[in-house]
Amino acid sequence: MNRDPLVIDVHGHYTTAPAALGAWRDLQIAALTDPSVQADPKALRISDDEIRESIETNQLAKMRERGSDITIFSPRASFMAHHIGTLETSATWAAICNELCARVAQLFPNEFIGAGMLPQSPGVDPATCVAEIDKCVRDYGFVGINLNPDPSGGHWSSPPLTDRHWYPIYEKMVEYDIPAMIHVSTSCNACFHTTGAHYLNADTTAFMQCIQGDLFKDFPTLKFLIPHGGGAVPYHWGRFRGLAQEMKKPLLQEHVLNNIFFDTCVYHQPGINLLTEVMPVQNILFASEMIGAVRGVDPQTGHYYDDTKRYILATPNLSPEQRFMVFEGNARRVFSRLDAKLKAQGR
Repeated sequence: MNRDPLVIDVHGHYTTAPAALGAWRDLQIAALTDPSVQADPKALRISDDEIRESIETNQLAKMRERGSDITIFSPRASFMAHHIGTLETSATWAAICNELCARVAQLFPNEFIGAGMLPQSPGVDPATCVAEIDKCVRDYGFVGINLNPDPSGGHWSSPPLTDRHWYPIYEKMVEYDIPAMIHVSTSCNACFHTTGAHYLNADTTAFMQCIQGDLFKDFPTLKFLIPHGGGAVPYHWGRFRGLAQEMKKPLLQEHVLNNIFFDTCVYHQPGINLLTEVMPVQNILFASEMIGAVRGVDPQTGHYYDDTKRYILATPNLSPEQRFMVFEGNARRVFSRLDAKLKAQGR
């Protein structure tokens, strides 16, 4: 390449939203059991200045400090909490959170671009999410969505991702050529810590579901991004290959790797080294989840755990061309609408 790559972080959440958002959510939850409590979306007031402050002193400051250029920005994953309330509860909450992310992208058009939360609810037909996808893509210019494979919050009451249950969402994804990050939310099961177990369990589970089925025969252009480095996938690649072989599935390269991608939200150098040694480089997209689940400084390195750009730069088995793919090229290929927006900006 004749230039340094843009550093595109494909996994960012609005974890620093103004406090009024959380306070309104508390009201909404309280209203589910107390008729005297009112949670009117029109009563939620968050100014542009409050949004600017929440971003400039947090995500944007760290992006500039660490040398990243663009973040694909979605509502806070643990706040999605699809298991709470009804479809109406989730629909109202998703609309509020998506609008806030759209406002962030409008205020910082060169640094942030949106991805949408869906109004999922346990036992509810995923077709009810289609209207919100339409709004996010058509009205807000979002470039992807987050899809929760377990709206029950840790009880796994939904069918596998390969089931026709999910097809209304996939049909809309293919129509718009947008990928889905497969991302669960808060765990309401005490056996599974939300970020330390439930997230990683879901990443691994989603990948295994895709191996077991034949989803991509029906949707050959469908794209999933499995976050957090794919959970256990790189570490147990031989297990997955062997299981697929026993199931008489094609080689994983052709069975799933044309459609499934992994991010770099892995918070130590040996983990990133393993990810890049095991998985094809064209399937790896840069991400940090900053500011997210792991916010502290690693005493072994003196750097923040989630400063993942450092790991990519220090990975010994990546050529400059491959680093370009991880930082920029793969993201532009997987998120085609992001690529179009960047080209429109002359980037």
